[in-house]
Amino acid sequence: MVVTDFKLRYQGSVLGYLWSLLKPLALFSILYLVFVRFLKIGISPTYLLLGIVIWSYFVEVTNNSVRAIVDRDELIRKIDFPRYVIVLATAMSSLINLMLNLLVVGIFIAFTQSHFDWYSLLYAPLLILQLFILSLSMAFFLSALYVRFRDFVYIWEVFLQAAFYATPIIYPLSKVPPEYAKWLSLSPMAQIIQDLRYVLIQPQDLTLTLTHFFASPWVRLIPIGLTLLIALGAALYFRHHAKYFAEDV
Repeated sequence: MVVTDFKLRYQGSVLGYLWSLLKPLALFSILYLVFVRFLKIGISPTYLLLGIVIWSYFVEVTNNSVRAIVDRDELIRKIDFPRYVIVLATAMSSLINLMLNLLVVGIFIAFTQSHFDWYSLLYAPLLILQLFILSLSMAFFLSALYVRFRDFVYIWEVFLQAAFYATPIIYPLSKVPPEYAKWLSLSPMAQIIQDLRYVLIQPQDLTLTLTHFFASPWVRLIPIGLTLLIALGAALYFRHHAKYFAEDV
C-alpha cells in the first residue's frame, strides 16, 4: 500500500517524483524572497528550508490521511483487515518524501559550511521518530473523526494556517517577546523544528531551545510528553471507532 500510494500520488504528472523535491523548494523560494530578502526577518536560508521541510511533512501526512478511510470505502466493506494499515501506509509514503527532502537540506548545509557536532547529529533520528509519531497520531485521529464529521476537514485547514504562523518556521524565536516565545517553544512541532535546527546547524542565538527559557531541564520532557499523550489518545479513539467504519463510510 505504501508503494501504491507513492506511485499514485504523482501518476499522470510530467515531472513525477521530482515534485516531492520541487514543491518544498518552490515554497522555500517564495518565503525566502518575501520574508528574508524583502522583510529582512533575519533567518538563514538553511534554517528556513529545514523548517519548511519538517512542517511540510506534518501537513502532508495529516491532509492526506483525513480522507484516507473514506476514500477506501469499497475496500473496507469487502475485505476484513486492520484499518490502521490504511493510515500507516499514507504516513510511510510521506516519509519517503521527507527522506528525499532531508537529502536536499543536507546539500544546503554542506554548501553553507554549517558546523555541527557529530555526537549531536545522532540525536536527529530520534527527533524524526518523534515527528513521525506525532504526525501519525494526528492522522489516526483526523481520519477517524472525518468518517463521522465531514466538515472537520475545513476546520483542520484553517488550523494548519494558524499553526504555521504560530510555529517558528519563517521567523526565529529571538524575534518573539520572551514571555510568548517560551510558551510557543512548548509545542511539539516547535520543539522538533528547533531541536533539529540545533543539532544540524546549531547557532544558539537563533534556535533558542527550551533550556534557554526555562531553568529546569525537565521542561524538555513536556513536548515529548504531549506527543505521547496525543499518540495514546489518537490510538484509543481510532481503535474505538474502527469497528464502525464499514457502516459509517
